[in-house]
Amino acid sequence: MRITSRQIAYDGHYKLSQLQVQDGDDLLKRERFEPGTAVAALVWNTTTRRYILTRQYRIGPESELVELAAGMVDGDEAPEMAVRREVQEELGYDIDHLEQIARIYPSPGTSAEVITVFYAEVSHQSGQGGGLAEESEKIEPVLYSPEELAEAVFEDAKTIIAAQWVRLRK
Repeated sequence: MRITSRQIAYDGHYKLSQLQVQDGDDLLKRERFEPGTAVAALVWNTTTRRYILTRQYRIGPESELVELAAGMVDGDEAPEMAVRREVQEELGYDIDHLEQIARIYPSPGTSAEVITVFYAEVSHQSGQGGGLAEESEKIEPVLYSPEELAEAVFEDAKTIIAAQWVRLRK
């Protein structure tokens, strides 16, 4: 299979491309959602010995979800810098230690989105958190003990991956 042409079908908050794909003698039309490159972090507070996740409204499920602190990479920004910025904006913490868990395509059949998932250790809250008002973010921190995280049921794929990583690592 190979892409023979691509056109931007929609260019709003996100992009949607229409691709023509050559598959042997068949020419297929496919749409691809192109939200960009994202980062996420499972945050562990080494002082309180609690994981810090976020609760916020998400348009996909049309409800609030508990998930990792996450956000988009800006331009040529390195994922490590983007995740540091997002953890500060959403939770108010500077990261002491950062480790990559995985680089994933959460829905490769329809989306070009790539998410780099990190484990981040923090010890001191230096900011307010809660997200950015100009991005209409209303983010609430949610704390989990290691035992609570091990028993928690999440609906968000990147959060499931990070929680499983903890289960396998500990």
